[in-house]
Amino acid sequence: MTDTTNLLHYQAPPDLLRDRVIAITGAGDGLGRAAAMTFARHGATVVLLGRTLAKLEVVYDEIEAGGHPQPAIFPINLEGAAPQDYEQLRIALENEFGRLDGLLHNAAELGGRTPLDTYSLGDWNKAMQVNVTAPFLLTRALLPLLRQSADGRIVFTGSNVGRKGRAYWGAYAVSKGAMETLMQVLADELEATPIRVNSIHPGPLRTRLRASAYPAEDPVSVPLPESVMNAYLFLFGPDGRDCHGQQLNAQAKEDGEKPQIEVGE
Repeated sequence: MTDTTNLLHYQAPPDLLRDRVIAITGAGDGLGRAAAMTFARHGATVVLLGRTLAKLEVVYDEIEAGGHPQPAIFPINLEGAAPQDYEQLRIALENEFGRLDGLLHNAAELGGRTPLDTYSLGDWNKAMQVNVTAPFLLTRALLPLLRQSADGRIVFTGSNVGRKGRAYWGAYAVSKGAMETLMQVLADELEATPIRVNSIHPGPLRTRLRASAYPAEDPVSVPLPESVMNAYLFLFGPDGRDCHGQQLNAQAKEDGEKPQIEVGE
């Protein structure tokens, strides 16, 4: 078990991710955009995955304008993508880079906020598809490229309701719980390889998904996604090589403890 209590203050060197190729789902806005910009500033070539090309192009342009390594864009709709779409992505990345050093599963579907007895089957299937099936298919397709890396990383974006279910969170909570189990199975299978697999609960952040879940909340009352990027830099950089199969928190617990990054309960 890795001691991660001081990671909030982790200081990443400017070239931490130099020459690393990292793919990010949901890279067009929110946490995915923050990760893409942060990784690029630290030397990574980021692969921007998302369903809205216009949003990905804005992030692409911002990275280029900052003088960082040229990113790549691969539009993909996780809700409707079929296995052959993920295979085409793998082929494209293999032809372009020959390997993959990191994969951040960030895209998520909130689904309905309603009791299970009134839950829409359509909302249920959509959340399960985007939050569980798509990460499985994407990971399965890209594992051959991650195996070509000397220091590969896979990080799943978790949630507290995926660790302890709560009323009215429906398919989002169930899918996030399944995602945590997927992470653990994958970590166990890859134990003897250089690939490190973890999940991280970013906590409340000023994102579109958060606004959908809490429409009455003042967005200024929650921190920006950039505030938790130290944790992601640690996990994707060489200093995170001993962290494997863990559920991490990027903010303080909800019981009022001091801000820290810690092993989740």
